[in-house]
Amino acid sequence: MRIISGTRKGKKIILPKYFKDRPTTDFGREGLFNVLNNQYYFEDIDVLDLFSGTGCISYEFASRGCKNITIVEKNKKYTNFINKQLDNIFPENNNFVVLQTDAFKFLENNPLNYDIIFADPPFLLENISEIPDLVFQNKALKLDTLLILEHSKRINFKEHEYFSKEKKYGNITFSFFMKK
Repeated sequence: MRIISGTRKGKKIILPKYFKDRPTTDFGREGLFNVLNNQYYFEDIDVLDLFSGTGCISYEFASRGCKNITIVEKNKKYTNFINKQLDNIFPENNNFVVLQTDAFKFLENNPLNYDIIFADPPFLLENISEIPDLVFQNKALKLDTLLILEHSKRINFKEHEYFSKEKKYGNITFSFFMKK
């Protein structure tokens, strides 16, 4: 795995053998950030990364200059790994918050004052369809918050009230949601 662009472009990240989850592919991350580059000045936004896993999405945001990133991952080994990577790759930036907690509990119990919320739950998660509703029911949500949900191509969110568009990269799909 490597960082695609920004100040840490090309930085390789070696995953320990205990990682069982699939990280977002380089191809998928590159496509996603090509879309986002045209819409955001990364230095000006706050990001929430749910189901962070390897942390690869957070590293991409940080490499592009995003200063405030909240990272939510339930697995303790994964959060320890993410903290070590952040210390090694971005030692000058202390505006990362890494939380070892369940993403659903986080969504239910915290104000979502973010510009972008990225969620990459396990593809076989039964209640994946609840994520957009939990986000958009949050009373502290910024009006123009963008939710990006990564999922398998077998799931379709096109009928959701706040669905905006989707982008497909190989076997993964990014669905974009925003209140209009």
